[in-house]
Amino acid sequence: MPLVVESGKMWAEAAPTGDDVRPALDSPIGRSLVTGAGAPSRPSVLITGGAGFLGYHLANGLAGRAGKLVLADIAPFEPEDYPEGAELLNVDVRDRAAIDALVGGGEIDIIIHGAAALPLWKREEIFAVNVRGTRNMLEAALAHGVARVTFISSTAVYGVPEKHPVEEDDPLIGVGRYGESKIEAEKLCGEYRGRGLCVPIIRPKTFIGTGRLGVFAILYDWVHSGKKIPVIGSGENHYQLLEVEDLVEAIWLACTGPAEKANDTFNVGAKVTGTVKEDVGALCEYAGTGARVMTTPAWLVKRALRLFEVLKLSPLYEWVYGTADKDSYVSSERIEKALGWEPRYSTAAALVRSYRWYLDHVEEVESEATGITHRAAWKQGILKLFKRLM
Repeated sequence: MPLVVESGKMWAEAAPTGDDVRPALDSPIGRSLVTGAGAPSRPSVLITGGAGFLGYHLANGLAGRAGKLVLADIAPFEPEDYPEGAELLNVDVRDRAAIDALVGGGEIDIIIHGAAALPLWKREEIFAVNVRGTRNMLEAALAHGVARVTFISSTAVYGVPEKHPVEEDDPLIGVGRYGESKIEAEKLCGEYRGRGLCVPIIRPKTFIGTGRLGVFAILYDWVHSGKKIPVIGSGENHYQLLEVEDLVEAIWLACTGPAEKANDTFNVGAKVTGTVKEDVGALCEYAGTGARVMTTPAWLVKRALRLFEVLKLSPLYEWVYGTADKDSYVSSERIEKALGWEPRYSTAAALVRSYRWYLDHVEEVESEATGITHRAAWKQGILKLFKRLM
């Protein structure tokens, strides 16, 4: 794994397999939605979940490559975070009439459906947003002649597999309500493919980058404070992450590549991933605060975290801690071969880039209220007490 030296620190960086893999504006992929006459030169794009972490990065990553950008979300937007000219709309994907009005103007070429309820939500809310909301988007696209709907799924659909790397055709055994809802939404995508829609499905690993907080804000706070960083188990397992900029490129390729290649399901994850001990250790080394990895007995820590979750004393839910000591990585070979995607950042480099943004905004993060989205720091609860002991 190549190392980059910055400010006297060494940290792992992905080895690029070539030049910047982003399609140029005048390339066949960057230029057209589909090949052939009549393809729009800069397609108009609707992004659902636009106020979220991925929506923010999609909007800024596609500015200049897409034509009109429309972002929809039930959550409020901060207009200064988005490209000039982007249309920001408060729309609930569960509201079929509102979705028809949004899509029915005939100006949308591509829908990137990223709106999703997070695992912390109640079961009925998760299924309403993730399943019914997806059906609403697909039905509206079919009714109003939208060329393509790229659905953002999750590797949570695989559950906790024994086989690695995980491939797209492996069994789907979603763990928890979130994973189950994504499986149901993918079934809908398959149904609408059969009705003539081009529906690429993206299954990303946990993605991080500038502006990502959520559970990672807890890690960054502990690293910044020079604390011991407890990892569940020995830390010898491989837990793959994904830099959000790499994910944006994968989504754009799925949106603009030839339909016969893009109308498929794709895993997306960092190509270079060390062990948890190595990758978190690289982050600690970069930080230079004295923070260091501390291994723990998995059985004991998991039982404690489960108790804290039941008592609502900890923000960590079972999907986070239950798999933390397991191997978790996917093969991205299919999207690499079909659409030419190549990730630019390793798991360690993604952690460092995200942490570096945290350092630049730490006072702002600490002064703002906590929340339950990926763009807000989560309340640490009882973990704050353990932090004092580390």
